[in-house]
Amino acid sequence: MTSISGTSDPVVRRIKAADIADALSQGLRDFQAAPWFGLAFGAIYAVGGMVIVLSLTAFGMVYLAYPLAAGFALIGPFVAIGLYEVSRQREVGQKPSLRGIWAMIRSRSELGWMAFVTLFVFIIWMYQVRLLIALLLGLNASFGSLREFLTVVLTTNEGLLFLAIGNVVGAALSLVLFSLTVVSFPLLLDRDVDFVTAMITSVRAVVTSPAPMIGWAAVIVVLLIVSALPYFIGLVVTLPVLGHATWHLYRHLVAPVPTAAG
Repeated sequence: MTSISGTSDPVVRRIKAADIADALSQGLRDFQAAPWFGLAFGAIYAVGGMVIVLSLTAFGMVYLAYPLAAGFALIGPFVAIGLYEVSRQREVGQKPSLRGIWAMIRSRSELGWMAFVTLFVFIIWMYQVRLLIALLLGLNASFGSLREFLTVVLTTNEGLLFLAIGNVVGAALSLVLFSLTVVSFPLLLDRDVDFVTAMITSVRAVVTSPAPMIGWAAVIVVLLIVSALPYFIGLVVTLPVLGHATWHLYRHLVAPVPTAAG
């Protein structure tokens, strides 16, 4: 099989739970070896979350903080692009540098399309939350505080229905985006392929090893949500470790390009 760009499709390998544990271990080592890069990208992610929550508070929409925290994990793969590049540079024996990271990202135009896909799904997630609020809690529903919103959601039939449907839809969107991006971003950094081929390869990776990959998705979502609870501060460390680990998991999932004999 060949990709849209005419090159051979990447070969996807089956993985086991041990490969995920190994990827996490290598990701932690990368973070320890280049902590300032990880902390910088993690801080950008955390500050972005804080700014969005503060904006919601200023506009009287603080009740969207919970779905925002849940949906914030969706854009993690996009923010972690720089971390994948740090791991790639260390892998080939290069000293990581911001200039090198930026130069590589700029040279991969297909990353822009993947970023668009990621942000588009995130926007859909936030809009469907607002739609569910309007349909189930009232068209003009407004809550003075997050506590008031949680009280309505957890103590009324309409609120519980909203919570159930919202979580199901959110889980479905998360699974779709995870399947499209878990391999896509690292692959686009590693090889000169188009973003459609990258997404197809990513979905193939999930389908080939469904149980380990769904387990990896659950680990990512749980860690990011828990890290986001204390004002997103935990993301400063969690994001870089998961980002580096994702690169190494990609190495387990996609076979290297075969070299010509002789």
